[in-house]
Amino acid sequence: MDVPLWLALIVVGGLGIKLIRPPWWLVAVILLGGYLLADSLVAPVIDSTIK
Repeated sequence: MDVPLWLALIVVGGLGIKLIRPPWWLVAVILLGGYLLADSLVAPVIDSTIK
């Protein structure tokens, strides 16, 4: 079964928020930080360490 990455992230994120109940500001900071890192100069370095 092929599941799109965005759908998997929404499901895992929703379950994490429901079960762990982190503060909303922390969720916003993590999402914004990830978005900004993905479009920065460090993105190739992060990509090479993940692969």
